[in-house]
Amino acid sequence: MRIDAVQVELRPRSPWEAVELGMALVRRHAGAIWRPWMLATWPVFAVLNAAAWALDAMWLAALAMWWLLPLFDRIPLFVLSRAVFGEVPTARQVLAAQRHWGWRAMAGRLGWRRFSPWRATMLPVELLEGSGEVALRQRRRVVGDGIQGHAFLLTLVCQGFVLSLVVSLLSLALMFVPMELLSESARAMWALVTDDPPRGARLAVNAALWLAMSAIEPFFVGAGFGLYLNRRVRIEAWDIEIALRRLRARVGALAPVLVVALSLAWLLPAPASAQGAQRPGDDRERAAVAPAPVVDPARDEQGWPDDGRPTLEEVFGKGAVVDHKPFRQAVKRAFEDPLLDRSRVQTRWEKRKPDEPRPPPNPSPMLEALARLFALLGEYGLWLVVGVLVVVLAATARRWWPWMQGLARERVPEQDVELSPVPLDEALPQDLVAEVRRLWREGRPRRALALLYRGSVEAMASRIGTTLVPGATEAECLRAARRLPDAGDRDAFARMVRVWQYAAYARHLPEAGEFEALLGELAQRFGWAR
Repeated sequence: MRIDAVQVELRPRSPWEAVELGMALVRRHAGAIWRPWMLATWPVFAVLNAAAWALDAMWLAALAMWWLLPLFDRIPLFVLSRAVFGEVPTARQVLAAQRHWGWRAMAGRLGWRRFSPWRATMLPVELLEGSGEVALRQRRRVVGDGIQGHAFLLTLVCQGFVLSLVVSLLSLALMFVPMELLSESARAMWALVTDDPPRGARLAVNAALWLAMSAIEPFFVGAGFGLYLNRRVRIEAWDIEIALRRLRARVGALAPVLVVALSLAWLLPAPASAQGAQRPGDDRERAAVAPAPVVDPARDEQGWPDDGRPTLEEVFGKGAVVDHKPFRQAVKRAFEDPLLDRSRVQTRWEKRKPDEPRPPPNPSPMLEALARLFALLGEYGLWLVVGVLVVVLAATARRWWPWMQGLARERVPEQDVELSPVPLDEALPQDLVAEVRRLWREGRPRRALALLYRGSVEAMASRIGTTLVPGATEAECLRAARRLPDAGDRDAFARMVRVWQYAAYARHLPEAGEFEALLGELAQRFGWAR
């Protein structure tokens, strides 16, 4: 593995930071991931659903697409494992690699390991390392140590996102339903999905599931790949290895300079010796002229110096060092350097007669009394505050007690709270318009609107020649009113239903002029004016 070519910063991260790293890689290479993903999964989706359509078992197609997810997970993992080294593969290269890459690990992932919650972190181990079965088992244990909980939570969160997207896609159709028909449409949609849905509805559910998995699964694989990278950085010290490789590269750049310098030093002539070149027969003369070894008078009887510092003869051996006065002086100056001395001298001034400890000062009686007062207030102050509060409440009881009694009284019910129409068993009055106006003048507007709504419903039902079921909702009445031949009658009835709903459920009453206009229009259209 070419660690020095990695395009991300390899350093130890926390597990959640590693998850974010993997998702960032997916976002950066989104085009290289989703193009081959769609090209690979769409034909499989079409074939499976066609076969399930022929067998009238659409649930088998959804189950098969979910079961084959580890097979499709190779696509984002292949792209990320190459892109992290700076080599982003094309869609053709990715699809060509799926023919032979990673099939050995798919036997377990499509079999007994299909329900493993750690699939996102174990797939890189199985597909990128490719060890034997025993070594692979040990490798999975080492890589997964310490991140099993994070991988499990990652799986749960991604499955929750898939479920949320499926529900959102299925509920998208309700956004185009008018508000007054929303409840009935939702009930019809629920019945369509749960009771006995047709094949088209089941195909739509399968398509929503495929789209949701296609949106979330690459992020799931990328997050697991980020956890895998972070785990290998920690256990194999990739960051230290990269630093050492960079150091070796810098040193390698200086190697030619060092070779040239050594070559020049070898080729240049050596300086002449202070004693001249050796001639034959000079051995005896050199031995006679050679100075005697220097004896240090400061040495103890064991042969070591008194200051504990070894001499050059003790380090390099006797006879190996030639006495040289400038050299001795340099050594002496070096040992006199305070930075090389292992001892330190510190000077501190001390009194000859140390001061005797002074006794604590005696507090004044006034301060002692003040301290006792504060202690008494701290101990009994809360009880004093409670007592003062009780006295104040008792003294002002004539002012606040009647107000408290008013809170305990029963609330008077509202005079006009009918929220439902007039009972069906009650006959409509002969002069419906006059009765509605009387109720409105008496301050019973909801009762008047309820009576007007019931009269409109019966007039509409008799005009289209149908009988509504008892307890028919406003939506059912509107649906039946579509059969009215006159468009003006349909609009007037819909306006009546809307005014009644505002009054019954939102307690929003129309103005007097609006009420009179609505009553006059309904009376004219349904024949009440006669």
